[in-house]
Amino acid sequence: MFPLPAKIRRSLRFRVKRLATALFVLLAGIAGVLIYTGAARDRDYGRLIEQGDAALAQDQTFLAIEAYSGAIALKSDSMLGYLKRGETYRRRGELMEALRDLKTAAEIDPTALGPLERLGDVNYSLNRFARAAERYEAYIRIDDRSPRVLYKLALARYKDGKPLLALQPLRQAVTLDDKFVEAQYLLGLTLLDRDQLVEARQSFERAVEVAPAFVPAWDELVALARARKEPRALLTQLERLAKLEPDRPERHVALGLAHAETGRTDLAVSTLRRAAERFPDEPQVYTALGRVWLNVTPPDARGDRVSLNKAIEALERASTLARASSEALSLYGESLVLSGNLPRAEQVLLQAITKPPVDPETFQRLANAAEPQGHFGVARDALLNYLAVAPENTDVTLYAVRLAELSLQVNDPATAAIWFERALRASNVETPLLLSRLAEAQLRAGDEQAARLTVERGLTLDPAHARLRALARRLRLSAAPASDQSRPADRPRGS
Repeated sequence: MFPLPAKIRRSLRFRVKRLATALFVLLAGIAGVLIYTGAARDRDYGRLIEQGDAALAQDQTFLAIEAYSGAIALKSDSMLGYLKRGETYRRRGELMEALRDLKTAAEIDPTALGPLERLGDVNYSLNRFARAAERYEAYIRIDDRSPRVLYKLALARYKDGKPLLALQPLRQAVTLDDKFVEAQYLLGLTLLDRDQLVEARQSFERAVEVAPAFVPAWDELVALARARKEPRALLTQLERLAKLEPDRPERHVALGLAHAETGRTDLAVSTLRRAAERFPDEPQVYTALGRVWLNVTPPDARGDRVSLNKAIEALERASTLARASSEALSLYGESLVLSGNLPRAEQVLLQAITKPPVDPETFQRLANAAEPQGHFGVARDALLNYLAVAPENTDVTLYAVRLAELSLQVNDPATAAIWFERALRASNVETPLLLSRLAEAQLRAGDEQAARLTVERGLTLDPAHARLRALARRLRLSAAPASDQSRPADRPRGS
């Protein structure tokens, strides 16, 4: 190859330099444009985030979402925009939309704590307690020094039916912050579930020590004092609750009844009378006052009728108020039974059983009012209803004879026989009288064969029992031919 002339080489070098300079200027310009565009985008992004925050501060959630959405459109790879929009959706109650944005935020930055906590909060609001706990656990794996999130984790586990798993984060939360009232309270509830009553009480006491007006912990202390039969502690706690919530009549009622349970009738009456003056339209106050007077009324009410009359006065007042409960009507009916006014008592008790919830004792009171008046059907139905709703440990056989006799009174001998047999099985010892009543019921029901066997059992026990002998003669006559029935049973053969 021949070398280029020097002039041409100089020309080429000059042109290359010009091209390189032009290319550098072009690239610098492009870079400048990109830098300027990026800076402008960052400024616009920051401005939209600020606009969203300002709108949210004024509770203009729709405008906030619009602003955050604009920010996301500018920078779709930024966690902050999704976090803020997700939190705004949560605030609006649009939980599924919130869940979507918060998941995206967590995927963009798995180490960010904000999205993890908010995801836990949203899942908790959706009653997805296990998923909420998973999110809080992910937070704790990154930062285990947050009492707030430890408490949330424990609460999610507790709501998920796993109180044992709630203990460790709760203990850690109260260790980090021993003035964390809600955590102390939840720790007490969790310990209660494990029957650790002493430790539970300590947690509740710590909660009210830190926050004396924290009513839920006081309520639990009241329940513990009742369960442990500690009247002095119970009265102290009920007095505190009545002072904390003076506008709630049930607080004064509970205090009055607690005084009555400890035999302090005067204090009970004075407490409830003050409550009645303050809440003249609250039936529960008059109901409690009537109960106190009724409890000190003699069983036969023949001696001092002062307490009975005061009970009737208070309970009548309670029963006439708009929100009168079944309890008020039931106690009023009982007081009327004691006073001897059975017709009115039956009317009131029939009304009481139509207003749930009904105390099972109401059905017994109705039976006691109806039976002496000859209203046997009402009495039997009332007793059957009582047995249907009575506590599981109720001995049904205690009512068997009474139900059998009432069944005979309403001409239902077949049912009467069933209840007499039940009474016999329960007694373990057969009595001639009970066997005679069973045989009469069987005979009236048309089951002569069963009646005959029952009479034979009774006569084996007492051959001279007049009622059984009469039933035996009756059964022999019914079994004899018609021609023989016309001949007296005791006529001598040779006559």
